[in-house]
Amino acid sequence: MVTAARFRKLALALPDATEVPHMERAAFRTPRKIFATLPPDGETANLLLVPELQAAVIEAIPNAFRPVHGGWGKMGFTTVDLRVVNEADLKRVLTEAHAIASEPRRRKP
Repeated sequence: MVTAARFRKLALALPDATEVPHMERAAFRTPRKIFATLPPDGETANLLLVPELQAAVIEAIPNAFRPVHGGWGKMGFTTVDLRVVNEADLKRVLTEAHAIASEPRRRKP
C-alpha cells in the first residue's frame, strides 16, 4: 500500500517534476507534459505509459495495474491501485512514466 502523500512525495522527487491542478485531480508533470494524476480520494493514480509497457506491467502485476477505461487506456494510460501496489513496483513504473513524459517531441520529417 502507498498513501496519497507518499505517492506525491515519490512523484515530486523525480527530476524537474512539479505539481499542478488538472480538473479535479493533482497532476504531476515534467516541463513537457503530465506523467501522473492523483484524484482527491487518493486510492488510485493514473500514469502515462506506452501500450507495450502498459501490457508488460499489467501482465506482471495485474492486481495493482489496469488500463484506464476507454480510448485513453488503449493509448497506454494506466490506473494503479495505491491500496495494493507496493512502493518498489510503483516507484519503477512511476519513473518510467516520468521518462516517457520527459522525452523530447519528435519532429515530423
